Order: sequence, then structure tokens, then C-alpha cells
Amino acid sequence: MTPLFGHDEAVTAFRDSLDQGRLHHAWLISGPEGIGKALFAEKAALRVLAQGQGPVSEPGLDVPDAHPAARLAAAGSHPDLMRLERLARDNGSGDLARSISVDQVRSLSRLFSTTASMSPWRVVVIDAIDDLERAAANALLKNLEEPPPSSLFLLVSHASERLLPTIRSRCRQLRLSPLEDDAMTSALRNALPDAETREIEDLKAAAAGSPGRALQFRGLDIAALDRAMEAIVRDGDATNARRSALAQSLALKSAQPRYEVFLARAPSLVAREARTRCGPALAEALRTWERAQSLASSATHLSLEPESVVFELGGMLASLAEKGRRPA
Repeated sequence: MTPLFGHDEAVTAFRDSLDQGRLHHAWLISGPEGIGKALFAEKAALRVLAQGQGPVSEPGLDVPDAHPAARLAAAGSHPDLMRLERLARDNGSGDLARSISVDQVRSLSRLFSTTASMSPWRVVVIDAIDDLERAAANALLKNLEEPPPSSLFLLVSHASERLLPTIRSRCRQLRLSPLEDDAMTSALRNALPDAETREIEDLKAAAAGSPGRALQFRGLDIAALDRAMEAIVRDGDATNARRSALAQSLALKSAQPRYEVFLARAPSLVAREARTRCGPALAEALRTWERAQSLASSATHLSLEPESVVFELGGMLASLAEKGRRPA
């Protein structure tokens, strides 16, 4: 069974509702990408289905791999479980469709047109509900407003604030947080048993509590990226040469993963520098951090041009070299 690291409070909340017979029909599982929301939803779905067949002794959301429900779910053939996600395009490119279609949501009628086969429950996992096209969201809303008997919807969301308010209002919201240090270490050790301690520490620092993001960052020479940013903070960039070189290197399509690391690391570096300052220099550094955080968090969502984003963030880093640090 795949372990779930962290999220103990969320696991307890879900199990309490299940064990006490007060399971809400729809759960909105939200939080940053890569922290385990989809795994939480899959494990919660399986626990409900397995426990519906009889007692399960494992703690938390775990179900033994040998359990019939687990075997069927792993094979994608559990009759009481449906998953909705973006499908591969028909052009053979391997790319995924832009959204989950209304036809996919309407296909849930197959699940609800018959009684449950192996337990009282019929479960739907949608990963991610952010991907539903508008018509699909409206079609899903009808199911959430008038849920079929013994139905459970587990909705994964990376940006729940952008969902239809009517969908949010029909769900019990369960927000998962980035993993704390110990859980992050355990998750990366489990995923990368042969990795050296330094690599684990570098990945943790870059990924901000997201094991999924950390695994995407592996092999990207994060230390070299950090050195480039730290040189700008330390020495400034009066001629714009350093930030221009960094912007050009990260603007390449092949550099997209390193660009994402940069977006995560640059605001953190500004925050670290702010802690070395006092008085007006501290206030200025905090304002710089707010600007850096806002730009970095919106760059991907708004499809901003990477070279311009890196150059602007590089300018913010360079501005820190011109401000006074707290005296030693």
C-alpha cells in the first residue's frame, strides 16, 4: 500500500465521520499541488469501500493490498468506484485534454443507475475538480444538490477559491497543508531510498512542503540556481547582466522545470534576507517579498512570459544588495 505522509488531522476528521456514520456526501480536498491530495482521496475512497464490506483493522485510511476492494481498485475495475480526470487527446501526442468534459460527468449515471455491488457505497473521485469545463461543473452540481443514496464524492482541488460557490457550499471542506519537515523527509526517503542526505535536504528546501514538486525538481541542479540568485543579492546587478543571463537561461522551453524552481526559491530568498535586516531596510525587504511572492505565485497561472518574470524578480533580488543589513 502507498503510504500517506502527514495530514494526520485530516485523516482523523474523515475517519471520525466514517466510523460514526456521519459521512458527508461530498468532500472538497484542497491545498497546494503535490502535497498528497489525490492520494488522500484515493485512500479515503478505498477505505470507505473496504469498510463497507466489513471491519478493517489497519489504522488511518490504510487498506491491505490483498483486500478484494484494493485489488479491484488497483486494476481500475471496482464496480462501485469511478474516477474522473483529464483524458489523453486523440491525436496520439500523449498530451491531456484541457478539461474534464460534461460527457465524462454525465457518465456517472452508469454508476448511479444500479445499486452498489460490493458495499453500500458508490464513490466518485474527481482529480481535479478545477479542470471541469463550465457545463461539466453545472452537471456535477446537480449530483451534489440531490446526491444519490449512499454516494460519496471526493473532489480534489488545487485552487478551491476559484470554484463555483454553489459547489463549495455543497461540500465539507478539508484543506490539506504542505508537509512539515519530518513528514517531508519521510516522504522523500520513501520515494528516493538511494538519495544522499544532501539531495534530500536540497529538494526539501526547494519544494516548500510538496513531495510531488520535490520529485519534479530532482536532477535540476538547484544548488547552481541558488548560487546565481545569491550572487545577485550579494553583489547587485548594476549592468543587468546577471539577471539577463538568468532570464535567458530560464526562458527556454526545456528549462520549464528549473523556471518553476526559481519561482519557488526567489521569494524564499527575499524572506531569508529580510530576517537579516532592521528598521527601514527591514520594511523595504518585506515590501519586496510581498511583490516577489505575488509575481511568482501568479506567473504560471496567468501564463506570464518567463523571461520577463525572471528579469523582474532578478531586479527585486538586486535591490536587496542596495539596502542595509542588520549590523553584526
